[in-house]
Amino acid sequence: MRSRPASARRRLAGWLLTLSLLALLAACGKEAPRPEPIRPVLTRLLGDDAGDELVGYSGEIRSRYEAALAFRIPGKITARLVDTGAVVSAGQALARLDPGDSALSAAAASAQLQLASSDRQRFRDLRARNFVSAAALEARETAFKAARAQAELAKNQAAYTVLRADQAGVVGLISAEVGQVVAAGQTVMRLARADTLEVAIAIPEARMPQVRALKDAEISLWADPEARYQGELREMSPVADPVTRTYAARVAIRDPDARILLGMTAKLRFLRPPGRQRLTVPLTAIFQHDGKPALWVVKGDQSVELRPVAIASYREETAVLESGARAGERIVVAGVHKLSNGERIRVIDRSLPAAGPAAGAAPERPPAPTR
Repeated sequence: MRSRPASARRRLAGWLLTLSLLALLAACGKEAPRPEPIRPVLTRLLGDDAGDELVGYSGEIRSRYEAALAFRIPGKITARLVDTGAVVSAGQALARLDPGDSALSAAAASAQLQLASSDRQRFRDLRARNFVSAAALEARETAFKAARAQAELAKNQAAYTVLRADQAGVVGLISAEVGQVVAAGQTVMRLARADTLEVAIAIPEARMPQVRALKDAEISLWADPEARYQGELREMSPVADPVTRTYAARVAIRDPDARILLGMTAKLRFLRPPGRQRLTVPLTAIFQHDGKPALWVVKGDQSVELRPVAIASYREETAVLESGARAGERIVVAGVHKLSNGERIRVIDRSLPAAGPAAGAAPERPPAPTR
């Protein structure tokens, strides 16, 4: 084989040297890849939310003392003196019946009483002269007593034509109107005391063992969520409702004010005694690891650590922790599926504006480019 000329070998070496220099210059001009920026993550301190409630219920504002008012005699209603929602005092007239029949009965009974009184007096005079027997006088005495009792009854029935409030309160449902003929004992209206307000709720049978051990409750109004009241479990039915299979209960309201009205919808949650409170976390903070719940806990160096926890119960938007975390620890509450164990984060406190860093967190500086 013939060897290449020396000039060809020199040209080939020059081309290789030129390509090496171009590759070296290209490598020197390219910047090193920047490290990934630290991820901002929404966090929260455990214990900054109320975690002492057992479960919430919806109920209705009722009065402890509610009475169905009715006439004690039958008749036709001729006047209704109050409207629904009226505040009445004890003894105030609420409605009237036609007094015609009662007045006639009272007049007849009064006439019978006068006749019996005259007969008794005449027989007393005759007995004093020994013209009649003692038995005949005794019969007239008995007839007088019966007539007097009948007259008193007719007088009372005449008074029963006016329906009066037996206690101060608020008129609720009115179920009879002027012109209507009502029977004795038929409900005409309902009267509720306004100073004994409470919340009527229904408790599922599965919650009965827990609720029995609790007393205190917090009450809020659906119409005014800012209003908060303290309450106490007053009574609980020992027998379940045959239709709903729930147990009726009443929670008395301490220190109610003018914002609470009968018939309002109220929200109620029972509170655990001090020392038995449990922490709650948002459902978005729960991370399922190997089929078990866990939380991302933020350590002191701003890195995250996956920690298994035990869940006592799940609610609509939160979960109650049984164990695995302590109050004061910071947990991740959003984006839990995008983190890895040991990853450093930039803490964003949920209680602060989303655009600002968490209190105590040092501001991050952008990495300087590598030349």
